[in-house]
Amino acid sequence: MKKSVLLILVAISVCIFLNLLAGRQDLASAARRQPLLGKREAMYYRKIDGQTVQCELCPHRCLLMNGMRGICRVRQVEKGILYTLVYGNPCSYHIDPIEKKPVYHMLPATSVFSIATAGCNLRCKFCQNWTISQRPPEETENVEMMPQQVVQRALKNNCSSIAYTYSEPTVFYEYMLDTAKLAREKGLKNIMVTAAFINEEPLRELCKYIDAANVDLKGFDRRYLREVCGEELQPLLNALKIFREEGVWLEITNLIVPTLNDDMETIGKMCAWIKDNLGEDTPLHFSRFTPMYKLKNLYLTPVSTLEKAKEVAKEAGLKYVYIGNVPGHPAESTYCPDCGALLIERLGYSIKQNNIVGGRCPTCGRPIAGIW
Repeated sequence: MKKSVLLILVAISVCIFLNLLAGRQDLASAARRQPLLGKREAMYYRKIDGQTVQCELCPHRCLLMNGMRGICRVRQVEKGILYTLVYGNPCSYHIDPIEKKPVYHMLPATSVFSIATAGCNLRCKFCQNWTISQRPPEETENVEMMPQQVVQRALKNNCSSIAYTYSEPTVFYEYMLDTAKLAREKGLKNIMVTAAFINEEPLRELCKYIDAANVDLKGFDRRYLREVCGEELQPLLNALKIFREEGVWLEITNLIVPTLNDDMETIGKMCAWIKDNLGEDTPLHFSRFTPMYKLKNLYLTPVSTLEKAKEVAKEAGLKYVYIGNVPGHPAESTYCPDCGALLIERLGYSIKQNNIVGGRCPTCGRPIAGIW
């Protein structure tokens, strides 16, 4: 009797083990079968020889041989051809308020259809979306959504614009460009939320279809940008000038990280450069840092630091300076630079009141820069 019970238990154990093994094999097989939905020949590269190419999309100018990927993790060489692996293959999409981008001077209180793919050409140690930006497409959960489907979803959900955001849209350039072209045909605006580490030729082509950009000017110190972000300053400044030259509505975000880029003298130089090169009406958002990713050892940016930076920017002559990630702070709202009247009252991402009439201050009549 005992022997029979023992044999039954052994048989059950073997069945359980085999089922578990089969399940693991099925998962592994499914992973092998999973296609990279976004494979398509990339734009902006040159062939060096039969198996080597140089990517010309961003200032890294990665030199790649067969099987190699760029710093972005999403552009790969096969048989001497450079492919993007994320075309029509977003890993994140949401309907957001335009204020979340943040874009404060374009179509307030409207909805934006936001998309992102895996990958980034920077290595910011404070990245809030590192689970997608610092991953290749094989390690993110992706869906197939071709450009026409993005536009259809935006229209269906009563969005006024499409935002290319969350990770770094430069690395899904071809997908963004084709979507932006279709969106423009359907009367939708296009918004690029970017670090703007991109070469001149692809940027100028893209600007033909981009209506607004919020650019992360992460700092004005070359060492900080190089060591904390993996970026160089001059290409970023060049890109900012190009956005302005091409007529794209431009807003800038500067994340202030305590002890790393909170020097007020450097912030003053940055604000002076913005005024001299981009114009005094360029909105500047000072954003509060929250400890995450590789900088969890730091602390929240003190509100007093953000307020001091705002004073520095105002002294430099910038007319629209905001404080972000501090819900309820008065500097979330827009005021007339001439008479000080409250124009747009914000609480977080919501609009409490919008008093702008015909693009002007209702009190003194000053034109308010933006797309209204």
